[in-house]
Amino acid sequence: MNMRVFIPLTLAAAAAVALVSAPASATGVIKCKAGPVSGWKTQDELTKKLTKEGWTVRKSKVDGGCYEVYGTTPEGDRVEAYFHPVTLEKLYVGRRGEVLFRKQGY
Repeated sequence: MNMRVFIPLTLAAAAAVALVSAPASATGVIKCKAGPVSGWKTQDELTKKLTKEGWTVRKSKVDGGCYEVYGTTPEGDRVEAYFHPVTLEKLYVGRRGEVLFRKQGY
């Protein structure tokens, strides 16, 4: 095999192995120190709370020890928001790279 072809192929293979073997990690902008999951309120409780406040929740998941919500605010903004899983307190709301709300200390 030609060395000009061999070296780029070797580098590409090494990069692919590194990507596949990299551990999954949280991608969120907020991290919560919320203690054991047994003390958390449920995602369903958060969805009900937000719906009562006028939000539309499309999806929620755990990220960085917080609840991450994709939805629409009562004002009509499509956002990504983070809530504390024990208190359900709003910690962060962002829209396409723009921070709409960020609780002090987070």
